[in-house]
Amino acid sequence: MRKSVALMVLCCGVLLTAACVSMSRADREFYRRIEMQGADVMAGNIKHPAAAGFLNILPGVGNFYLASGTEHSGQWMIGTLNLLVWPVSILWGVPEAAIDAQTINKMETVYYYRHGPGKEELAALQEEQEE
Repeated sequence: MRKSVALMVLCCGVLLTAACVSMSRADREFYRRIEMQGADVMAGNIKHPAAAGFLNILPGVGNFYLASGTEHSGQWMIGTLNLLVWPVSILWGVPEAAIDAQTINKMETVYYYRHGPGKEELAALQEEQEE
């Protein structure tokens, strides 16, 4: 029994410290600049936060949803860990998946405006504001 509790606590600690997708400081600043210039911040949305959270009621499915079609392969591991400690993983898995989906969308928006077709759109918005 004690080994099971210790394993669960260890898994919770690993999930809480390693589970969240995070943006670099430069990306966060660029995203704020996009917002301030009035650009469409929904341009990079590829994952639905509510869907990711809801899917994580099932063991790890929300994390598998976040990993599919993205470069966030760490979500596969997190989904597997959530599967192993389900149903307790619902406590952290649901909000974590929703937050990670929001962060993934922000990262995709940054990519859209920094390297994709939004680059010209952002330059045009900057020129309008400078006039």
